[in-house]
Amino acid sequence: MADATGATLGVRVKTRAHKSRVLESKDGRLEVAIAAPPVDGAANEELVRVLAEHFGVPKRSVSIVSGHASRSKVVRFSVVPAALR
Repeated sequence: MADATGATLGVRVKTRAHKSRVLESKDGRLEVAIAAPPVDGAANEELVRVLAEHFGVPKRSVSIVSGHASRSKVVRFSVVPAALR
């Protein structure tokens, strides 16, 4: 959902994947495979990197709003990617 200050996106994370990549959208949430294990924030850091790369925005514009310790997360983009407009 995009607004004047950015956009939010529901994400479902699958950790310990063979390769980090955006998979598909299911149930209104984007599914993302992450190669990093869910230890010491490594998976969250990798998620931010993968989403920034996929949507073509700077990493600093992507932040996890909720679900830091969960597979279901809400991610906020301070710069609205063209794909979410």
